[in-house]
Amino acid sequence: MTAAVNFERHPSETLRVGKGFKLRDSDPDSTPGYPGDKADGETLLAELDGKLTRLQEQLFAESRFGGTKRILLILQAMDTAGKGGIVNHVMGAMDPQGVQLTSFKAPTPAEKSYDFLWRIEKAVPAAGMVGVFDRSHYEDVLIHRVHRWASPDELERRYKAINEFESRQTAAGAKIVKVMLNISRDEQKERLLARLDDPAKQWKYSSTDLKERAFWSDYMDAYQKAFEKTTTDIAPWYVVPANKKWYARIAVQRLLLEALEGLRLDWPVPDLDVSLERDLVERS
Repeated sequence: MTAAVNFERHPSETLRVGKGFKLRDSDPDSTPGYPGDKADGETLLAELDGKLTRLQEQLFAESRFGGTKRILLILQAMDTAGKGGIVNHVMGAMDPQGVQLTSFKAPTPAEKSYDFLWRIEKAVPAAGMVGVFDRSHYEDVLIHRVHRWASPDELERRYKAINEFESRQTAAGAKIVKVMLNISRDEQKERLLARLDDPAKQWKYSSTDLKERAFWSDYMDAYQKAFEKTTTDIAPWYVVPANKKWYARIAVQRLLLEALEGLRLDWPVPDLDVSLERDLVERS
C-alpha cells in the first residue's frame, strides 16, 4: 500500500497568524504546506483517524485519574465555509462521549441580559473532553463590529475580556485551537447557489446569509482586527484556506493532532495489582 502524502511542514507553522499577517494576502484557494491532491488528502485524512482516536482516548482516560487537560477547538467562518463538514468528518473519528459540541446561535433575550461571555463560560469543555465551538464569543466582536452594535470602547473591552478568558482556560488545562475557515466571496456564491439547486440542501439556505454577504469587506476587516487583538502565544489564530473542503478538513485534523500531541498524553497507570486482578477474573 502506498503511503499517504503528508504535509511538508506542520500546519501550526504554515497557518498560524503571526506578526504582520494580512488576511487579504491569504489565498482561500491554496493548500499551504500540502503537496498532494484531493485523493491524497482524503487518504491522509482516513490514515490519521486512528491516531486521533487514540490520543482522544488517552486524554479522556487521564481525566479519570485526576488529569485536567482538555482541548477547545473554536471554528469561525463566513456562512457556507464548511464548519459542519469539519465537525462531521474530523470530529467523527472521535468517541462521541469524549466530544462536547456547542453551536452558538444568536443570544436569547435572557442571555443578552448578562455579559457576552456568560453563556460561553458555561460551555467550556470539562477535563478530558474535546470541546468544539461552532461559532463562539468571537461573534461578539465580529458581527457587532460590522453592524456597529457595539461602540469602539466596548469592542476594546471585549477583546481584552476574550484574552483574559482564554488565559484562564489555558491555566485550567485547556489547549485552545482557534481556526478561521477562509473562503472567497466567489466560492461562497457558488455554494449558496448549490444549496438552492439541491432539494436536499435547500433547508440550509437562509436569506440572512445573503444579507450578511453584502458586508463581506466589513467582515474581513473585523476578522483582521480580531486577529490583531486576540492572537496570543497561548491561543494563536490559524487561518485555513477553505475553498477546497478536503484541504480544510485535513488541515484542521492536523492542528488537532498537534494540539493533542503537545499535551504529552499517556495511558494512566491504575493503582492495582494487575496479576492479582487477572487471577481473580480467571477464577470468576
